[in-house]
Amino acid sequence: MSMHDIEDLVSASVVVLDARHAEHDDRLRDWFTALYAFQAGFDCSHTRGRVLDILLRRRHTYRFPLHEHPDYARRREFFDGLTEFQALREFDEDADDFAGYDDWLQDGYLDPPWLYCEAGTALWRRLVDAGRLRGRDAVAPARVELLDVVTAVAEAAERHGDPGLVAAWYALGPALLVDELLDVEDLRDDPGVTRLREIVQRCGAASAELPDGYRPTDEQLDMLGDERETWWYGILAPAGTR
Repeated sequence: MSMHDIEDLVSASVVVLDARHAEHDDRLRDWFTALYAFQAGFDCSHTRGRVLDILLRRRHTYRFPLHEHPDYARRREFFDGLTEFQALREFDEDADDFAGYDDWLQDGYLDPPWLYCEAGTALWRRLVDAGRLRGRDAVAPARVELLDVVTAVAEAAERHGDPGLVAAWYALGPALLVDELLDVEDLRDDPGVTRLREIVQRCGAASAELPDGYRPTDEQLDMLGDERETWWYGILAPAGTR
């Protein structure tokens, strides 16, 4: 999959989860956090703007006037000088503890004239400690397993009539969705995997049209000789047979 496809997959999942769950369902905040953490593992662009209204309404993302940043008074000239999108975390690539850019939104971002932060980040914590965020907004997102989130997306997509979204997630394979160390027997016995496969087969995702390269061909699976991969992808119709 290209990184553009990962961005589309996450954005579409946010939309379908929002469409199929009640407004008071706080699980979506946890699920969105997990989805964007997954996206952060790939070379993706900042795509929150596609679904920003949903992220704001579901309390995954918070928007404030710029002057409410805790450092605004001390760094007013810096903040007022920003005229376009800017993530606020600074990196020192030469530092011994530099570990990459996955946490680039931890200190929030500006999209003038607004300041944004996401639940659970460092800036969110500062705003909680300052009393700016309270009650439900001051509760950190719960950690959830990616497979559980993908299954929730699949269930919502099934109700939404979108088997293609289910198929696209399933086609990512067991190494990304579950654990690259689990063997085929472990996968067969995993309740989450069982639920996901039931949805794939029940909603028609097993025969949904997928772009080239999403599912290994039977020839590729034979050459790979991996029982786990063969079992996983075996429920998806081979390319050219749909």
